[in-house]
Amino acid sequence: MRPFPCHLPTAPTWGTLCPVSAIGKILKGRLLLDSGKLTGSFFQHTVILVCQHNSEGAFGLVLNREIGKTVGEMIVADLPDALKEAPLFLGGPVQPAALSFLHTDAFLPDAEVMPNLALGHSLDELVDVGESFSPAKKVRMFAGYAGWSPGQLEEEIKHKSWLSFPASLELVFDVPPRQLWRKILSGKGGWKNKLLAEMPEDLSLN
Repeated sequence: MRPFPCHLPTAPTWGTLCPVSAIGKILKGRLLLDSGKLTGSFFQHTVILVCQHNSEGAFGLVLNREIGKTVGEMIVADLPDALKEAPLFLGGPVQPAALSFLHTDAFLPDAEVMPNLALGHSLDELVDVGESFSPAKKVRMFAGYAGWSPGQLEEEIKHKSWLSFPASLELVFDVPPRQLWRKILSGKGGWKNKLLAEMPEDLSLN
């Protein structure tokens, strides 16, 4: 199922950290981190949650790129106020006018990304989630997504473009986005990870 369209202004367009190649091919429910080889690209210093991965390709959402606007400021849709006031994230460079969302609750029996974490694309489902009164509910909304055609992600893995780490609800929803990439790297020890975590966004400033 593809993300549902929404009206957006034009936008500028798994616990041991290890190379993905050491883990296997199925990455759904895990995080991908820029290994330091993506400097200068859209994916520099990004953390991506892989939501789908199979023979047809892969679908993921960047967790640490806030657009700087609320959902209500950017999306023309009849949503509950709590959702309108939430920050909108740039999920990736593909279809920036398409909306996806992640949501969790105390118990989601049909969660498909990982235990108690579900991916949605339906506007009606988003409204239903937003109108629920569960205190354990958390929602994050994304414009655009990261997509890989069949074999593309595997090829990037061969080139060691990504590191992988176990996803958790805390990492998805609670860690400040700007700290997420460095927090995962520096928290795992090892001089290479610490050095990478200290790498500035602009290498010319080093």
